[in-house]
Amino acid sequence: MNSKQLKWVYLITLALIWGSSFILIKRGLVGLTPLQLGSLRIIFAAIFLLLIGFKSLCKIPLHQWKYIALTAMLGTFVPAFLFAIAQTQIDSSVSAILNSLTPLNTMILGGLAFGLSFKRAQILGVIIGLIGTFLLIINGAIHHPEQNYYYAILVIIASICYATNVNLINKYLSDLSPLSISTGNFSVLLFPALAILFFSGFFDLIAVESVQHSVLFIMILGVVGTGIANILFFKTIQISSPVFATSVTYLIPIVAFSWGLLDKEMLTPVQFLGAFIILAGVYLSAKK
Repeated sequence: MNSKQLKWVYLITLALIWGSSFILIKRGLVGLTPLQLGSLRIIFAAIFLLLIGFKSLCKIPLHQWKYIALTAMLGTFVPAFLFAIAQTQIDSSVSAILNSLTPLNTMILGGLAFGLSFKRAQILGVIIGLIGTFLLIINGAIHHPEQNYYYAILVIIASICYATNVNLINKYLSDLSPLSISTGNFSVLLFPALAILFFSGFFDLIAVESVQHSVLFIMILGVVGTGIANILFFKTIQISSPVFATSVTYLIPIVAFSWGLLDKEMLTPVQFLGAFIILAGVYLSAKK
């Protein structure tokens, strides 16, 4: 399979994994606080990646560790907590929708700070995707007026962190293997996450059944939704482009809404229309 075909396989796989992450966060928040959830997510991912990729750490040159640490903070640490806090007040599907701002932020930051250029078709694709996203957001707000949309700002900040992260990887870490980058990221984050978990009071509640169930959901989120997904994401960046890689955030809401249906969250015709418009935007922004 050539890289042109493989990038689409990675994109769809990432959409399925990350689209399922929001319902896992929702389930995790039943028994955990946002700080406990975010730290456990990082810890489980770190343990998994260190088990399979510890030897890859020696392949990271000393001068690149500062970028490893920076991408770890922006691409994983900060967003992990922001999404958990945001979903205490807004639905998981709304959180997934707002995450679709990442490609636009990637293009803006890439052009302003990283000297990247894009074709008109990519710009048009992002705009079309955003139109679909706004349809989903506005329609969701109309049908859920009780939600506190101020917390949505946290998701927007997380999308800016993701956009900065993908540009940093593309510019400074593209010569490293995805496994080296992922393992390096989480080796940096493991001890801060352990410290946060220790002081969060988690170990006083570990015997509670609801907490144990939530931990199981976050274990899946950490290993699959964070550890494995990060490797696939970095590989996608390397074989395509930052804009194409982050366009996965257009597909994520569709998967998240599908889980929402199973969780008795209803979709409106306008939201389905927005989903189809989003797919059109992904197609146009796919050119390298």
